[in-house]
Amino acid sequence: MRNFSFQKLFGAVLTLTAISFCGTAAAQDTQVLVNTGNTDGKLGALSRRPSLNKVETETADDFDLKQTTVLTGATITGLISPATPLANVANVEVELYHRFPEDSIADRTPQVPTRQNSPADVEIDSATRDGAARTLTFSTTLLNPNLSVPNSVSKGINKKPLSTTGGDLAVTGEEVQIAITFAKPIVLPAGHYFFRPEVLVNGADFFYLSAPKPIIAPGIAIAGDLQAWIRNTDLAPDWLRIGGDIVGGNPAPAFNMTFSLSGVNLVTAGVPGRADCHDVTVDGLADQFGSASAAASALGFPSVKAMQNAFREFCGS
Repeated sequence: MRNFSFQKLFGAVLTLTAISFCGTAAAQDTQVLVNTGNTDGKLGALSRRPSLNKVETETADDFDLKQTTVLTGATITGLISPATPLANVANVEVELYHRFPEDSIADRTPQVPTRQNSPADVEIDSATRDGAARTLTFSTTLLNPNLSVPNSVSKGINKKPLSTTGGDLAVTGEEVQIAITFAKPIVLPAGHYFFRPEVLVNGADFFYLSAPKPIIAPGIAIAGDLQAWIRNTDLAPDWLRIGGDIVGGNPAPAFNMTFSLSGVNLVTAGVPGRADCHDVTVDGLADQFGSASAAASALGFPSVKAMQNAFREFCGS
């Protein structure tokens, strides 16, 4: 979601395919790098693409990367209305965000209690992937035909001082997992980010399910784990903490969301913006995978040229 001009598993196991190559390259597997585990069944937060008479609503949760990483896919788990055909899940869009105040106007007065440790005002342009634009593909699997959670956030997303509503009561639906493959893998340097998926469901909505905080097995602990945030078109570019600002209480809860990210960590990569970024990265890929064609296959790129373009974009060259 962009409101101003600005420069800049689980219920089901994610299936990962080992890719083999010839030559000097060893077989490389994409791995589950981020995993918040199975849903805790406490809350569903609306995650919705804009459509006729429906306001865009974004739910984001954080993750941490210790080194340059190529993300190849993701999973998200949520509820759709009872008896909704899985084919009605019509589109998925993924955006990634830096942490505030990066990519943000930090000196304006926010409409929310705090922006500390929130997602930025605007997304990382180069990391957006959209099924409608064919930059990702997805499939939907039914996990449970009837699941209820005692609380939700969908309508009560308000500017301060009316932020705390307690939530929007229980929701019941079909628990589904959406497996996402990035047709154009996402290259990110080490850092702390927010993952924001949105889902378009014809005739229904997608309620993104919460996950345990702190993360427990089969999840993987996230260094400096923060919490989930939400906003709609009216609140943007600000965000509200789902637990601390909307549900409230003393102490207020904090939520994770149920998602995973898969990909490959790069052993050696250049630093974006430096003159030698591209050369260092190319040399590192050759050392890790044996050849450019092997690297492109292992990292999920459709061609060597597509991989080269992605790393030029990563390096800023």
